[in-house]
Amino acid sequence: MSNPDLILLHAPSVYDFRKKTILYGPVSDLVPPSPVFELYPLGFASMAEYLERSGFRVRIVNLAARMIKDKNFDAEAVLKRLKAPLFGIDLHWMVHSHGAIKVARLVKKHHPEAKLVFGGFSSSYFYKELFQYPEIDYVLRGDSVEEPLRQLVDCLKNKKEPEGVPNLVWRDSQGEIKENSFSNIPADLGNVMLGHYGNVVRSVIRYRDLASYTPFHGWLRYPITAVLTCRGCTENCVICGGSAAAFRRFYQREKPAFRSPEMVARDVRQISRFISGPIFILGDLQQNGEDYAYEVLRLLQKERVKNQLIFELFNPAPKELLRQMGLASPNFCLEISPESHDPMIRKASGRNYSTEALEQTIGDALDAGCGRLDMFFLIGLPKQTPQSVMDNIDYCGYLLDKFKVGKRLSLFIAPLSPFIDPGSLGFEHPERYGYRILFRTLEKHRQALVSPSWKYSLNYETEWMTRQQIVDISYEAIIRLTRLKAKYGTIPKELAEAGEKRLQSASEMAHRIDEILSKDNYQEELSRLKGEIGRINALPVSEKTELELPVGLIKLKFVRAIWYWLTGR
Repeated sequence: MSNPDLILLHAPSVYDFRKKTILYGPVSDLVPPSPVFELYPLGFASMAEYLERSGFRVRIVNLAARMIKDKNFDAEAVLKRLKAPLFGIDLHWMVHSHGAIKVARLVKKHHPEAKLVFGGFSSSYFYKELFQYPEIDYVLRGDSVEEPLRQLVDCLKNKKEPEGVPNLVWRDSQGEIKENSFSNIPADLGNVMLGHYGNVVRSVIRYRDLASYTPFHGWLRYPITAVLTCRGCTENCVICGGSAAAFRRFYQREKPAFRSPEMVARDVRQISRFISGPIFILGDLQQNGEDYAYEVLRLLQKERVKNQLIFELFNPAPKELLRQMGLASPNFCLEISPESHDPMIRKASGRNYSTEALEQTIGDALDAGCGRLDMFFLIGLPKQTPQSVMDNIDYCGYLLDKFKVGKRLSLFIAPLSPFIDPGSLGFEHPERYGYRILFRTLEKHRQALVSPSWKYSLNYETEWMTRQQIVDISYEAIIRLTRLKAKYGTIPKELAEAGEKRLQSASEMAHRIDEILSKDNYQEELSRLKGEIGRINALPVSEKTELELPVGLIKLKFVRAIWYWLTGR
């Protein structure tokens, strides 16, 4: 088999996480991946499929997932064996800044003749700083780089300078940094993501390498997938690097570009052919207006897939829309993130709606057949004090008592960690929103990730809470909420006890680490804690278990996948 034209690599958050002594804390408790953040971006599949349609070969290698799965997996040895003229590394969110740079160095160590390209939101934001690392040859800016990447690969293949490749910043043969026009911001997404899930299936079979394409550790047990509805956002959440303001300023997108309802439904249909797990429809369907939302739901109802669908809301929704969700996917799951129970804090954070409207949506969704409604709250918001966090937990108790639907209503709270996103309103205008940003450069974020405790990786404090208060109140609040959920039967008592044990142990360890770091020679004492910290990190995360939908028997339809590879149907 010939070498691919491009290999896309996904790095762990911290490259040598297996050797480091790090207390991760609750930084990834409410998402499928671990604190190593091994979930690679959906854009990998989209870029690979787009280039394959143009006749190029692309391979995806999820180094992070493989390093978690197998403690003996030698990532450097694998990188040495891989061969391609171009390697791509995602730096989409800042949590990957340590691992991404380390993997870049290893690629260049073993393949000095190969070129290296970075992409993703954080790459776009820090593109100038990235060229301080001599290993990096190219950075592609923006949220839609399929066509620029195709042109770059074509230039390499034909030994041409990439002077005309849009969105590209590059280092020429003399070491000079050049910025091409940032002009590829497609308003029409009709030519991307046409068969990206099917292309992943073909690639797994072609390279006989399911492990490298696995989205995250544990995916084969719980194969959740996602369907993108748009690029861009209509909302301006203060903490989000993917807000409307961030898209305008840093990714040149003035307004969202939406995929057609037919494309959304087609993705769902294609996924259902290979996987029977839940499918997450990413993005509030209301963003593109009522007609768009109802058309998507009409087509999904027509598909009648057996997979449970997960919808998300950025704002309260009308009763009829929720009813249509129930028709499109009986027993659907719904997710909404009000951020805080307090309307004042919610408004200051960019979620400007009333508590009455929120509770009306909860009731209407449950009446519409919502099998599970997940609600997420955050710690570290503007105007939020330790007392308001605990009041939020009391509000969770009020909701559980008001609706009395047991496991159908799942409530979660977590700290905003490890970073407030560069590019977000809070990061760019901290004084306006009551934030104090503790480090701003890419290198300082990268170094913060290897801190011995998650407290020291937080890149912010607020006028109302210090980093220490954020850590302490996070553990206290999550423990109290865990007890509440056990009381109301939303999680089993045994799971609650396991979750509380983990949180108590982690809280105590966080304080031990603080004490050790106050000493002059702390490295040796800290290294002796590695085994104990590792055991705490490995304790069951009750929130992750609760977030998994009760899907029954999961099947990966390998025979159908092979047939698709052979026939394309």
